[in-house]
Amino acid sequence: MARKTTRNTPAKRKGQAPKATARKAKLKAGAAPAPMLAAVRKRNGSKANAAAVSDAVKPWTPAEIAEAFRRWRDANPEPKGELHYVNPFTLLIAVSFSAQATDSGVNKATRPLFAEVDTPQKMVALGEDRLRDAIKSIGFFNVKARNAIALSRKLIADYGGEVPRDREALQGLPGVGRKTANVVLNIAFGEPTMAVDTHVFRVSNRTGLAPGKDVQAVEARLDRVIPDAFKVHAHHWLILHGRYVCKAVRPLCESCLINDLCHWPGKAVFLDGVKPAKLKVSAPATR
Repeated sequence: MARKTTRNTPAKRKGQAPKATARKAKLKAGAAPAPMLAAVRKRNGSKANAAAVSDAVKPWTPAEIAEAFRRWRDANPEPKGELHYVNPFTLLIAVSFSAQATDSGVNKATRPLFAEVDTPQKMVALGEDRLRDAIKSIGFFNVKARNAIALSRKLIADYGGEVPRDREALQGLPGVGRKTANVVLNIAFGEPTMAVDTHVFRVSNRTGLAPGKDVQAVEARLDRVIPDAFKVHAHHWLILHGRYVCKAVRPLCESCLINDLCHWPGKAVFLDGVKPAKLKVSAPATR
């Protein structure tokens, strides 16, 4: 009879310590609480994890907030959005297209489009079928094309073809939510609005700048704590910082302009004694 063998399963390896990961080995004892390390491993850019971080990270003082924005301003005095547009109408369309899509991906489709179609009238004349074909590389292009045509018709009928400088009016347009309205008000009209996207939400919670469990709470807190002198450009500084430095999975804490101000305990995982370099917080803008 053949001998019965038993597999050396994890449950039977009594007394055998689990292997430590490289990251755990580098982590100094007590450098970051367990919730913070869990946030690192689970892509802490998500809303659920950012909400958990908001409970654990101490909010910044007014002096820390002012200092952080002074540094961002010194590094990038005139930050720009990265979506291509030629006027307020094309900006509105581009921002609405950018939902669940990257700016670079939207730009690839809209550069040739906006060269020919830059008014609501031209958009309606183009028609939904041809617009859909022009933006088919963008996610959810069917819905976005339908909304863009409906939005254009409403602008013509209700606003004489002009983009309204009013949040409520903007949010009344098809496919336009509060974030899109805030972006348009900020970039097209210079209003000190705060558009909270995934980057702004992550940075606000992770660092302690403006902790909040949802987008509305973060927006309200940012509006309350950011000094008026920085509000017009604050939206861009935060987005660019989140996109290029305070990334979701592997934040560049060792290169961060504000790492000495940041209250996130998890930054110890990435700093590990490395002296921070003074890096510019943004990438070149495309318009």
